[in-house]
Amino acid sequence: MTRRLRSDKPCKRAQLDKVSFAMNPPRLDSFDVFASIVRCGGFRAAALERGVSSSALSQTINALEEALGIRLLNRTTRSVSPTEAGQRLLDRLSPALSDIQLAIAEIDELRENPSGTLRINAPAPAVDHLLCPLAFDFMEAYPAVKIELVSDAAVIDIVEQGFDAGVRFGKQLAKDMIAAPLGLPLRYAIVASPNYLTRHGWPMTPHDLVHHDCIRRRFPGGTLVSWKFRNGRDELDINPEGRLTLSSAHNELQAALAGRGIAHVFEEYARPFINAGRLVEVLPDWSPILPSWFLYYPNRRLPSAAMRAFLDHVKSYKWHASTHPIHPAGAPSSKDAGSQ
Repeated sequence: MTRRLRSDKPCKRAQLDKVSFAMNPPRLDSFDVFASIVRCGGFRAAALERGVSSSALSQTINALEEALGIRLLNRTTRSVSPTEAGQRLLDRLSPALSDIQLAIAEIDELRENPSGTLRINAPAPAVDHLLCPLAFDFMEAYPAVKIELVSDAAVIDIVEQGFDAGVRFGKQLAKDMIAAPLGLPLRYAIVASPNYLTRHGWPMTPHDLVHHDCIRRRFPGGTLVSWKFRNGRDELDINPEGRLTLSSAHNELQAALAGRGIAHVFEEYARPFINAGRLVEVLPDWSPILPSWFLYYPNRRLPSAAMRAFLDHVKSYKWHASTHPIHPAGAPSSKDAGSQ
């Protein structure tokens, strides 16, 4: 019976040590303190390096040794050196501590100097006419920042999908997002080719569109886009009829230019072709002015330096209604427009 009790004592002590370690795990920063003391050769020098008192470091090491259940430092009045256990721990810790310091330095670099990648999700019109010119200028000023623009008309959770920001209309924004106006107010244009209007006639009111082949658009979610009109107090919301249904403004313009029907697109897309005489705007008095797009982003306390710089760039950017930096494929240049 006595022998069994004696043999059980080391086992119980080990179990108690494990329980103590689980309940009071060592702080990660205490390992860095331990490494500093060994590197500096004593508590006083390490305390001066870290800007704290020697007694504070002594308390940290005492707590670390108690949590680990083993002595890490041999201490005399003249010197401090690691025990065998301390040296083994230090040999394993040094690469990890170096990696942690490097990671912190990289984070500091991201915080202080704009770098890294910005991912922004937006509908194609906003990418074409707002984000592309913004991004081109921004990348010139901040060469260390990469930008990824994703054209997507679907309403998504930008945080879940890994985006830094998105662009949508105000009514589509989640309540927990920060939003800032992006660009100027918008306007839709109803356009058709001169050839189409010669063959099918010119609609004088939105009601006349029921007699025309309208080029319809379907959103990614499946909804068909309705055409909204306003003239003074008169407002109309029409679901157009037509044989052709598409999913992008670029394709709608292609169809209109080919004489396949009447298209409903943002004015920025159609203006170069209208100026060149390849498209004609109809019902201009019925086209309402819409609010601008909004750039929105999560309500984060510490945005990256790249995001802060991009937001500042957006706020200071000078928008011009006559500027059309991005033309759809096949659009005439100003030189071509002048020659027609």
